Parts: sequence; structure tokens; C-alpha cells
Amino acid sequence: MKSKPEDAGGCESQELKEGLHGIEYATPSEQLKPLYLLADSQLLFWKDEEGEPFVHTVRARLETVEPAAAYIGASNGDDPAFYSIFEAAMDEAAISSRRMIFSELDAEALDFVDRADWIVLAGGDVARGWQTFKQNGLSQILMRRYYEGALLMGISAGAVQLGLGTVLAEDDAASPQAIEPLETFRLVPHLIGAHQEAEDWRPLAAAVRRFGGHARGYGIPAGGGMIYHRDHTIEPLRRPLVEFSLHGETVSQSVLLPGAAEVEEEPESEPVN
Repeated sequence: MKSKPEDAGGCESQELKEGLHGIEYATPSEQLKPLYLLADSQLLFWKDEEGEPFVHTVRARLETVEPAAAYIGASNGDDPAFYSIFEAAMDEAAISSRRMIFSELDAEALDFVDRADWIVLAGGDVARGWQTFKQNGLSQILMRRYYEGALLMGISAGAVQLGLGTVLAEDDAASPQAIEPLETFRLVPHLIGAHQEAEDWRPLAAAVRRFGGHARGYGIPAGGGMIYHRDHTIEPLRRPLVEFSLHGETVSQSVLLPGAAEVEEEPESEPVN
């Protein structure tokens, strides 16, 4: 199923200047690719009921005959073990032109990112990766590449980074002051939580409360994912998504099912501190 937020496309320019309460929606364009958000790497090796590999459906969106794929490993400290998983997925997709983009960028890496058709943001630590992106310039480069037509995919922390951001845990904060939200790419105008089901999605619900305003949260369970389409619709992949929204002082929760006709509403939850 694809679900479209009720207020999509209704944001005025003044509203976008309100910081956390202004949520920007990209203007639909044929050049923009859908954004893929995965809870973990399981979907990279998943096949649908007809036996078609998931990565084949992603590659089909690339116009290039021999596409190039870049792996951004900043969030996990450029761990080669995780890059090997990416390589195996690219083997399945029959993409031989691929490269790990290290945090310390050089001219060759920048050139590869500039011509990459498929760019994957790795899992790991959201804040660590985002700080690196700000320092090495990838925060601006990847935004530009998205608007130039590159397909962006975020895995775990990478999925969170493609959204509005997150709320840092207290032990991640730079000061003992009140914890402030960490804003990231904002290409998906929602908060994203990945594989938090063991915590009953409490971190995501708390982030929705902290960001406030029109912010919604989408929880992606382990093995699942979501596609954010250029028309602002949301499509669950393989597993149901858990949606959170703020109504007054209450965070409400609903479930978005893959291929379903509608969202299954659940009773509103108690306020989350």
C-alpha cells in the first residue's frame, strides 16, 4: 500500500522557515528517484513471492546500462565487513562498478560519487555519520546528487539520516543540557526508526513528541523497509510500518500494511515523556 500524508504538498514557504515545525516536501519531478529506507541489510537479499530479487527491482529504476553504486560507510567507521555485505548485494544486482567511499574523501572518491547511480548510506551510529557528512561535505554533495537523479538508499542509521533526524541519547549528548533534536537530510519529511520493536518503538515515539509540530514517525521493523515516492506516498516493504503522530499531548499509533487497502488504526497511546 502507498499512504500519502494528509498535509503533503500544503506547506507554504513561510512554514518551511519554522525549523522543526516546518516540514519540506520535495517538488515531484520525473528526475527524482524514490528514496529507499531499510531497517537492515536483509532486504538486499530478499526475493518476492515470484522469486524476483529485491535488488533487481531497485536496479530497474536506474536508466544507466552499466550503473555505478557507491557505499558511504561513515556511520559505521568505514568498517570493511559491512562493505562486503554491500558487495554481495551488488553481485546479485549484476553491478560491477562499485566503490566504498571512505570518510576521508579524495578526488577519485568525489568523482565516483558524482557519477554514481545508486548511493547507499550505511548503518551504524546516526550522529557519528552525520557529523562526518557535515565535516567532509557529503551532506551537501548527497543532496545535490539526489536532485540530479541519483537513487539514495539508507540502511538502519542511513535510513534515519534520510529523514528529519533523531533525538540523541543522553550519553551521546555533548552537554548535560536538555537533549536537542539532531536534524539530518530531511529528504523524507518524517522521523524514521529502525528495528526498535524490542523497545516497543519508544525512542521513535519520543522523537515525534520532541520534534513536535507536523512531524510523523515511521518505524521500520527488522527485515523490512519503506519507499518514499516522489509524489510523497509511502510504501511498506515486506513488513508492516508503524506510524506515529502527535495529537495535542498524545502520540497516536497506527499500522501501515504492505499491499493493504488502508491503514489499520490502533487506540491512541499514553503521552510519551
